[in-house]
Amino acid sequence: MRKNYLFTSESVSEGHPDKVCDSISDTLLDLFLTHDPQARSAVETMASTDRVIICGEARLPETVDRRMMEDAVRKCIKEIGYEQKGFDWQTVDIQNYLHKQSGDIARGVDESENKEEGAGDQGIIFGYATNELESTEYSPATLFLSHSILKELARLRHNGEVKWLRPDAKSQVTLRYENGRPVDVDTVVVSTQHTEDVSYEEIRETVRGVVNRLLPNGWTVDDKKFYVNPTGRFVIGGPDGDTGLTGRKIIVDTYGGAVAHGGGAFSGKDPTKVDRSAAYATRYLAKNIVAAGLADKAMIQLAYAIGVARPLAVYLDTFGTCKVDEDKLERLLPEVMDLTPRGIRTHLKLNRPIYLPTSRYGHFGRTPEKEGAFPWEKTDLADELKRAF
Repeated sequence: MRKNYLFTSESVSEGHPDKVCDSISDTLLDLFLTHDPQARSAVETMASTDRVIICGEARLPETVDRRMMEDAVRKCIKEIGYEQKGFDWQTVDIQNYLHKQSGDIARGVDESENKEEGAGDQGIIFGYATNELESTEYSPATLFLSHSILKELARLRHNGEVKWLRPDAKSQVTLRYENGRPVDVDTVVVSTQHTEDVSYEEIRETVRGVVNRLLPNGWTVDDKKFYVNPTGRFVIGGPDGDTGLTGRKIIVDTYGGAVAHGGGAFSGKDPTKVDRSAAYATRYLAKNIVAAGLADKAMIQLAYAIGVARPLAVYLDTFGTCKVDEDKLERLLPEVMDLTPRGIRTHLKLNRPIYLPTSRYGHFGRTPEKEGAFPWEKTDLADELKRAF
């Protein structure tokens, strides 16, 4: 393992075109689960100038109709803050091409008298946790800081403190690592949409203040490595500036490129899809391993086949940081948590409308919410894992 290096992660705001689509897909998933906890959903959304297109497959109760879906989509766009020429929640054209779930898929997933509920698709899934920096909820510091910058800008925009801010934004943070630990910030890049009347100097000063508040004590970024709106202007933004698609920000959603990603996107998919639910399970297990003090880093891989309930393989890598028998710890994972699709959903209570918050600022490195969101971020398995050794 390299000890001294620079590493970078990026984030995008809730108003980024791809994140608008993720939010719409998860808004519809939450709507479906509110009416039927056993609803099936794989919603794909595309957004462009004055247009939202919804596709995919679903198995829904009769209480959900297309007018209800359209109202939910408009509310979602309004909450993000889009009321601009080229993309306005009130006037955007919404085209809904959602169709019924394939009977072939349903046959593989549904339980029967002689068959355990199977995975909704084949796939490899990764989960990760690290204690590289305090107060980052066991997630990579580069990604945590990138998310934090955009969350704070969104807070300032939503509460009206900074009136020239608009929804679309991106951030990128590069940290300097020594002996495998982040010790200082090297470079920060922030691009944020704004109104036409604000000066570049005010934009830069505001963003600089946000970044300074969020950096750990003693960390500073040199002005020569602090980039704000590098093109000089960012007025046209959101789906009017660039087409958005569900599932195009999977690295932002997970670990910022710090470890492997299985390839599957999350938003719009119900929890029978293991590329979502098993990603939450692997994160949950990895975070509890690190929280228990059994390793400083942990990455877990699961492999599934469509229609087959139990994972085909379980793999653990602690990158040389394990403080116990790593092979024993790997064998322990399926014992402390049922890793079948039903087992994961039951353990983490995933058949609830808790998914919209996950579509914004990452699915991991979050705090479990009272409303039930982010249950995979709990560390309630840590004591059990410690007792096993």
